[in-house]
Formats: sequence, C-alpha cells, structure tokens
Amino acid sequence: MSIPFRISYSVLLITLLVSFTSYSQSINSSIKKMSEKADLIVEGKVVQKKSSWNKDKTRIYTDVTVQVDEYLKGNKGNNNIVITTPGGEVDGVGELYTHMPQFNNDEDVLVFVKEDKRDRSYKVFNGEDGKITLYKDKVTGEKVTPFNKKVSSLKKEIKEFINKQPQE
Repeated sequence: MSIPFRISYSVLLITLLVSFTSYSQSINSSIKKMSEKADLIVEGKVVQKKSSWNKDKTRIYTDVTVQVDEYLKGNKGNNNIVITTPGGEVDGVGELYTHMPQFNNDEDVLVFVKEDKRDRSYKVFNGEDGKITLYKDKVTGEKVTPFNKKVSSLKKEIKEFINKQPQE
C-alpha cells in the first residue's frame, strides 16, 4: 500500500468514527431533553387510529390510541392513552405535516408526550423525534430502536435522566 493511500484511508476512518460518535451524542442529548420536558413517556403498541376534521372543517387530526405496556414517566393509571397528531385522511382528503410523527396500527413505540393545557389532549413532544418505533432484533429477539440500541438500555437511560431532574 502506498503512503498517500494509507493517509487517505486513515483520515476517512477517523472522520467516520468522529461523525458516528457525534451522532450518538446528539441522540443522547435529545433523549435527555425530551425525558426532562415530557409529561408522559410510554412504551406500548398502537391499537387504533381515527382521523377526523376539526369543528370548522379546516384541519384534519388523527387520534392515535396506544395500549401502554409501561409508563416510564407520568400517570400510571390508564391502560391506553390517546395522542392527537395533526394530519390524516378523511373521506379521501389527506393532510400531511412535515416533521410530525406518523403512526401505524400494531406498531411498537416509545413516545414522549406533552399535555396540551388548553384542551387537556396529549401531543407528541418534539415532533417526529418524540416517537421512536421499536423493532424486534432477529438475532437476539430483543426490542431495539432504529439506531440499533436495545430498548432496555434506552429505558434505563431515560429513567436515570428523570431521576436526576430537580423535583418541582
């Protein structure tokens, strides 16, 4: 191997490692912020979606029912929560918002939720970042995130962030 090739290869490798570490830190920072500011954090399964017009028929909203497997933060009394998201489809008319999460029936999710003080409804906190789809690892059978982190590790981090929060 020539020396210029080795130098180029080394620079490329270092750049990739630094960018991956930076991405990982960015995810942790976002998870920390969302953990601290969300009113509820739940792990569960989407069991129903229902789209409808607002009262003026100017906007479409979708109510997403999540069957809660675990509350990581917040109310621990209800088996289901309903999260309202902007957009959806009613009678062939669709409305789509960028940077807002999309939910699918039977989807396993971890969701950071904020309560809207005006109408007491639940909204996803921090747009599309506030919803994490969970997958089953084909090798281990464990639930993982899209960035291939074990859900058990992520939940442990979230609980640590919450416990370090100053009590109000």
